[in-house]
Amino acid sequence: MKETHKTRCLKYLKDHKSITSLQAIRDLGNTRLAKTIHDLKRDGYSFRTDTIEVSNRWGGTAHVAQYTLVEKGLKEKVRDIFGYGKGL
Repeated sequence: MKETHKTRCLKYLKDHKSITSLQAIRDLGNTRLAKTIHDLKRDGYSFRTDTIEVSNRWGGTAHVAQYTLVEKGLKEKVRDIFGYGKGL
């Protein structure tokens, strides 16, 4: 299977549990993490987004998004397996 930003991001999340834009740039060569997360959400993946404080190069702090892949709940898994509607 061809590697894409989506497949690399999913593998990274499985290995590291969460990702920020700086990690995506540095470790994956992905300069558009928000777009990748958007595409993964459209594909049915769920994420928790937290705002975290990080140090910047001038000794100050900045706030950035940190994305964590959320395991599907039981209802969503049953819906996916059996094709039930959203009312389950």
